[in-house]
Order: sequence, then structure tokens, then C-alpha cells
Amino acid sequence: MDEPTAVDIEERSSDDSPHEENTEHEDSALQKILQEDGSQETSLEKDSSSTQAAPVEALPEPTHYGAEDIQVLEGLEPVRVRPAMYIGSTGEKGLHHLVFEVVDNSIDEALAGVCDTVDVVIHGDNSVTITDNGRGIPVDPVPGLDKPAVEVVLTTLHAGGKFGGSGYKVSGGLHGVGLSVVNALSEWLEVEVWRDNKAYRQRFTRGEIASPFEECGVSESTGTRVSFKPDPEIFKETTVFHYDILSQRLRELAFLNKGLTIRLSDERVENKSNRFWYEGGIASFVSHLNQNKDTLHSEPIYLHQVKDEVSVEVAFQWNTGYLETLYSFANNINTQEGGSHLTGFKAALTKAVNVYSRRRGWLKESDQNLTGEDVREGITAVVSVKLHEPQFEGQTKAKLGNPEVRSIVEGIIEVTLGDFLEENPTYAKNIVDKSIGALRAREAARKAREIVRRKGALEISSLPGKLADCSEKDASKCELFIVEGDSAGGSAKQGRDRHFQAILPLRGKILNVEKARLDKMLNSEEIRIMITALGTGIGNDFDTKKLRYDRIIIMTDADVDGSHIRTLLLTFFYRHMRDLVKEGHIFVAQPPLFKLKKGKAEQYAYSDDEKDRIIAQMGGDNVGIQRYKGLGEMNPDQLWATTMNPENRVMRKVTLEDEVNADGIFTILMGDKVEPRRAFIETHARYVKNLDI
Repeated sequence: MDEPTAVDIEERSSDDSPHEENTEHEDSALQKILQEDGSQETSLEKDSSSTQAAPVEALPEPTHYGAEDIQVLEGLEPVRVRPAMYIGSTGEKGLHHLVFEVVDNSIDEALAGVCDTVDVVIHGDNSVTITDNGRGIPVDPVPGLDKPAVEVVLTTLHAGGKFGGSGYKVSGGLHGVGLSVVNALSEWLEVEVWRDNKAYRQRFTRGEIASPFEECGVSESTGTRVSFKPDPEIFKETTVFHYDILSQRLRELAFLNKGLTIRLSDERVENKSNRFWYEGGIASFVSHLNQNKDTLHSEPIYLHQVKDEVSVEVAFQWNTGYLETLYSFANNINTQEGGSHLTGFKAALTKAVNVYSRRRGWLKESDQNLTGEDVREGITAVVSVKLHEPQFEGQTKAKLGNPEVRSIVEGIIEVTLGDFLEENPTYAKNIVDKSIGALRAREAARKAREIVRRKGALEISSLPGKLADCSEKDASKCELFIVEGDSAGGSAKQGRDRHFQAILPLRGKILNVEKARLDKMLNSEEIRIMITALGTGIGNDFDTKKLRYDRIIIMTDADVDGSHIRTLLLTFFYRHMRDLVKEGHIFVAQPPLFKLKKGKAEQYAYSDDEKDRIIAQMGGDNVGIQRYKGLGEMNPDQLWATTMNPENRVMRKVTLEDEVNADGIFTILMGDKVEPRRAFIETHARYVKNLDI
């Protein structure tokens, strides 16, 4: 496993798993998981603009509109004109989607039983090569087109072997647009095919043929190699691939396909590579997710059945924690928004536990039924279905829509779980006791939740914590600084721009929510204050549309306590307001570490290296150095100038790249088990920087 670290620790990755070999030389910290981007913030408006409507200008007279104004986009031109229609966006997500489109074709070969190895290589120029040992894309001429099949696949939308032919029974790429879209959005693409004891190749530039299809040698093996470089004309935001984003998806695919070997390597970093191979498939996936948690039964419950040509593979296991972790897949596609297969699993789970609990008398006639939320507390589950004609919502396939899949999954799970509970009464009692405990806690949380439901802005000022709100009412222009301590809070309140900046000081360290149910969490005053200030609600009431501030900025001291408080806050946001992280609302402020003064000249340094550079620039002699250990040591003007002023501050944006690793690192650092945390510290302590003792 690629093991991430805490925010301010650099790490050297290691992995003892025999199934996943990690040869990565050095990785970064929790910011690799909850990535904290050091990009410069843009200025925010400080002046409230007039609300008076501007006069409506007269529309220009319509010009001639005739048949000559109709454009017909041919070939791959529609993809370049509207790329987001095909890959979701032209940002970072769409960029990585290109790799996944190509890899999905290799995985389809694995599903057909003709491929057992896939290699993905990131090159120094941010081009990528994907190689498999499948059958190789057909090269014979397509009837009626007089073009080799590989050329047609790469230059024609909706062309492929997945529309009902005999090439594939199950496939993730069903629209026939994968390779052609990648080709259209690449500065260049080269394909090599090995089949029929021959080797072939062809090159393209921005979707156009750059060199003709040609035979280029002999080959005893079969397979396909696709190399491409994303087009900066399309991906204006970035063309840089993130190793962690790719590794998360490739790890998933290895878990979902027993015996398939997937290798990922990054030539931009020396000795950075992983080999993913899991003999136990998704059962190994669940064990991997629960490896640092105490479980209620020794092995995951696993089943694999085929009904009405739908393959259903499910693995699940309860742990002593309070959060549910669910992953669902359809034809190896991560259906992040769930769908009929996940709905069927949840329904069967709830019904089976309720039926068993009443049969055993653990739920009386007068007792209310356990809800799905109660039953799923602490569960880790992976639901994977494979079917011939999946109905995905949209090209990015975030949700499965086939209604028949729900009843198939529900029926299989209900019987399997019912049998498990009957055959394992000790485990069954643990599961039911945990569910009943969750029911009681849910009722307590419901009452506590009423306390933190925001009824009006004035209600906040009466709560401890002394929220100093801003005057701007447009949430998209507002930001909230969550500040460590009253002293720093006082400086921040005096130094802020009251128009759009709100300040919320926290006293001490908040509750570690990794070890607490929602009801206990809502009894914590500091957490209640924070939830109320944000306005989103919590639990079932959580709604990002009610967020009162577009930016939530964690501002803590540059010492051990400050790092701990920051990690506690990140744990809270990740576990209970994850959408705020995914949507880019969470930031970490970067106050300076040093103030350097020589004569009347003053400069601030944000790292030791920067301090040394500035001292050298100042001449090296008689430079006064002030080390800031706490925000409270800065006066309001200094805090504004260095940390809060949008025109020159530097903030790190917290993003989520690898949910599996993020879940694991929070479990290690913040969970109940001491041994994994001790091992983690022993492994990574030597890489700690700026540790105050």
C-alpha cells in the first residue's frame, strides 16, 4: 500500500504486502491524500457593488441566417469543440479520465479472459503509455470502409467491438468513444498492435492521421500499446498527471479482477512504481480497507453468483468504528453515485438483520425497526456487478440505472447474509448489538442535532466561540478562518477585512471524531459551534448548498499543537463533511515562520530555505531573526499582510486524490489501534521537519 503521512511529515513509502509491491523512493504527506495545493490565491472583491440594475442595451438587428450558417462537424472535430461532453471536464479530472478510457479497453480484454497484465507508464514529458497482452486491436479492413479496424477505432466515434458482436460479453466501454476521444484530445497518439505474428503501428496528431497504418515487424506475442500526450490546447489548466490519482484507480481494478497484474511506474521520479495483484479479489479489498480496524467477524463475508446473466460479486465486513465505507462498481467502472446494485445491497442488508433480530427476540414487537443507517454503521463493503448491457447515466458512468439489477442483488444478499447470521450466532450477536447501539445513538443524535440547526445568523453570536461574522451576504464571496486560540483570534478579528472575512476562534483541541459516534460528537461544544457557523447541518441534514462561506480556512500555529489541531479539523471535515473537501472549500493558511529585519528593511520567510535565501540577499550580517511559534505573536497588521490579505497570501487547497489511502491514513493516525500508529511514527519520524520540542 502507498502509505501517506501526516500533513507536516515527509515520507518514504514502504509496503509489506506480498500482493502489492511498492518501489516508490519518496512520497509526500497527507497533502498527497488531502492534497494541499500551494497556488497563489486570487484577489477577492472588497467593495460591495451597487445593486441598481444597469440599463438594458438594445439588441443588435438580426443578421442573415441561412443554410450556409449550419456547421457540420465531421470525424473527431465534435470532441475537440465540446470535450467536456465526452470526458466530463477539461480540468484535472478529465485529464486523468483519458488514461482510464485506454486502461478500460485493456480491462475489457481481461474480462474476456485473454489478458492478465497491464502496464501504465508516466513519461518525463507527461505523456503516458498503456500496454496490455490481450488479443490486440483488429487490423483487418472494416467491411465497407476499406480502412484497418484500428484506424477506424481511433478516428471514428461510436466505433468498436462492444455493440452486440461476439468480441465482448461484458465491457466497461460501451459507447465506442474511448480511444477516439483520447486521440482527438491528444497532441499526439501512437498505437502499436501485435497479433497474427506481426507488429503494426500508426501515429496521429490531434486526431488526424500523421503517418499511415503500417506493418513494422514480427511479434510472437499479442497485445496493444497506446502512447499519447494530452493536448495543452484542450487541457489549459494542467497536463500534469498525478501518480496517486492513477494508482487509486489501478489498485481498484486489480482488486476487481482476481489474478490480473497491473503495474504503474513514473519516470519523472526515480524508482517510483507499484505492482498491484490480489489473489482474493474484492475480499482482499475489504480486508485492505479494514486492516487497521478491529472487526466484528474474522473474515469478510464474500459471495459470487450469476443470475439472469448478471454476475454479482460482493464482500463486506463490519468493524467497531462508526462510519460506513461503501464502494460500488459495474463492469469495473466505479459508480461513485451508486445505483440499482448498491440500492439492492442496502435494502437486503437492512431486511436480513431486522428479520434475524426479531426471530431471535433481540427486537421486540414494540421496538421500531433498525434503519439502514443503523445496520450499516461500521460496515466496509464492495459491490461489483458485471452485465452485458449496463445503463449508465452519462459518459462518465457515475451511476448504474438498470432496474432489474436491484432485485437480483437484493435477493442474493438477503439469502447469503441470512445464512451467515444463522450459522455464526456469535458474530451475528455482535452485528445486531452494534446496530441496536447505533439506533439508540441515532435517537440521541437527532435530539442533539436540533440544537445545532441554524435558525438565524444572530443565534451564532450567543454561542461560545465568539464567531465574528462578515457583512457580505453572498456566500460565494465569503471566507471563514477557523483560528487556534483566543489570542490569535483577537489578532485575526482586528486584522481582517470585515466585509468578506469571518473569524471563528476555537479553544483548545476539538474532539477526535474518528473515535466518536455522531451523538457524542454533537455534545462537543466546539463542534456544535463550528457546524452552526458553517450552516450546512450534519449527518442526514448535511447540505453543501447551505454553506455560508465559500472558503473555510484552517489557521493554526506552526508547532506540534497547531499540527495536531489542523489534523483533528481535517479528520472532522473528511469524515463528516467530505463533500466540502471534494468541492474545494477547505484551505490551510500558511503564516510565515520568520520575520527578518535589517535596518528598516523587513521580510517574511515561510520556510528555512527561504529564510536562508533572504538572509543572503540582506548581506548575511546583522540580520535580526524572529521565529513565530504562534499566530498570537503577530500584531493584526502583520497577520493581515502575511496570511490573510488575498493579494499576497499563500494558501494550500485541500483536495482528495486517493480515498482508499486517505481512509487508511486517518484510521492509523486517529483511530483506536496504537500498534499501527507506533509503527507509522517509527517509520516516518526521521522525515519530520520543523518539529518544536
